[in-house]
Amino acid sequence: MPRLRVDGAPLEARPGASLAAALLGAGRACRTSTRGEPRSALCAMGVCFECRVQVDGAPGVRACLEPVRDGAEVRTAPGAAADTTPGTGETLALDVDVAVVGGGPAGIAAAVAAREAGARVALLDESRAPGGRLWHQPEAERPTEARRWLARLASSGVDLKMQATVHDAWAEPGAGFHLEAACAGSAPSRLTIAARAIVVATGARELFLPFPGWTLPGVVGVGALQGLIEDGLDVRGKRVVVAGSGPLLLPAAARAARAGAVVVAAFEQAPLASLLGFAAGLVGWPGRAMAGLGYRLRFLPTPYRAGTWVAAARGTERIESVTATDGRRQVELRCDLLACAYGLVPNLELARHLGCAVADGAVVVDAAAGTSVPGVFCAGEPTGVGGGPKAALEGARAGASAAAHAAGPAPAPVDPALVAALAKERRFAARLSRAFAPRDELRALAMPDTLVCRCEDVPRSALSGCTSAREAKLVTRAGMGACQGRVCGTALEFLEGWAPDAVRPPLKPVPVSVLEADR
Repeated sequence: MPRLRVDGAPLEARPGASLAAALLGAGRACRTSTRGEPRSALCAMGVCFECRVQVDGAPGVRACLEPVRDGAEVRTAPGAAADTTPGTGETLALDVDVAVVGGGPAGIAAAVAAREAGARVALLDESRAPGGRLWHQPEAERPTEARRWLARLASSGVDLKMQATVHDAWAEPGAGFHLEAACAGSAPSRLTIAARAIVVATGARELFLPFPGWTLPGVVGVGALQGLIEDGLDVRGKRVVVAGSGPLLLPAAARAARAGAVVVAAFEQAPLASLLGFAAGLVGWPGRAMAGLGYRLRFLPTPYRAGTWVAAARGTERIESVTATDGRRQVELRCDLLACAYGLVPNLELARHLGCAVADGAVVVDAAAGTSVPGVFCAGEPTGVGGGPKAALEGARAGASAAAHAAGPAPAPVDPALVAALAKERRFAARLSRAFAPRDELRALAMPDTLVCRCEDVPRSALSGCTSAREAKLVTRAGMGACQGRVCGTALEFLEGWAPDAVRPPLKPVPVSVLEADR
């Protein structure tokens, strides 16, 4: 069992666990906020930056992406989150035909398709291993489709660059594209990539909407709960509440129950009529209907309430109870963990930075997965949230198109069967969006003193009088923290109707040494 020290105290962790899972399981916070509050993992996928710690003297480490190491020295005290890491200064330069950004189902399928079409391919992702959140399970428990794609990836010859954070990209006139990435875990600390085509497969993140107590340690995302359990979080005997919206509630509750948690309740904010209508429409997708039923059976003794949502979480150093409401009555439940999120929102920052057209919150693509920028292709959740099957189909199409573009000038042939399958998956995605749309009552949950921007500790009252995301940033610093608005920006888009602010590099925080090397 790995043994590490956290702020001088010993901590034993499960082999292979993430540092975030080990800290949360031990009841330890990751950092202290700007106004002195304890914070812990929220998204568990490197987006929110709430789990920053110092590891062996290196600050700004995202604990959810960091494996536990025997003998590691971890600091969670104030100042541990600041990132001035000197880095190794080493740079690796790659020249490829296709660069795929994102290692989930869409990125894996794109990389494999491009490589099998003869292209030289590099796949970059921030995680320790490919698969993304959707395929983040032990090998024996992965869906058959996931095992097939991962096996093809392993034998494809794709150049995998894991723990690589793409922080800038631009078009080189007449020469394709240039990408910059910071690397964690080992040398080199910096990647530069020249590519003839790019596939943006950056996936999605959970939509978090603020309510009183949502910043308490022990409040995590729905998908985050699954990810943390897979990463070694011990939930045996823990009282868990799962809430929010979308089909992810079912597998999250089922996974927690299978791991030994006491699942106290599951609350779906969508009305019962919406759920029944969605279920009735699954006649065209019997496999998904059976999967949903199977998940429900795994936590059958637990109440599953439609038209109910979390109004508040309470506790001192961590969550101790949750209050849920259906708009008429309230119920308070003791819990050790609350998994709460309201579906998914696409990660559009890289696509927007490259100049790709976006409409209705998704990247606009043509029949060949091409964006409005020649040479940039897009697949998976950035084109519209729809799940793993849609993502893999789009990825295969995007990879083939990117390889053809790199070889030029003939386009990739269109597969009619793939087009038909994609049309069906998009119909499912549209039904999903309608059935689980967040209700208006959720806009009123945040009180004047409820924090909206977690990075900068900005309460909702401070936003009074602001009329845009840009103005809120200038007046209150909302959106200027480490997550760069990925949490509060999407929340404010729902709460206030504010369009996202402009995207500027670095697209994610990276060590100063990496940026200095770019100069």
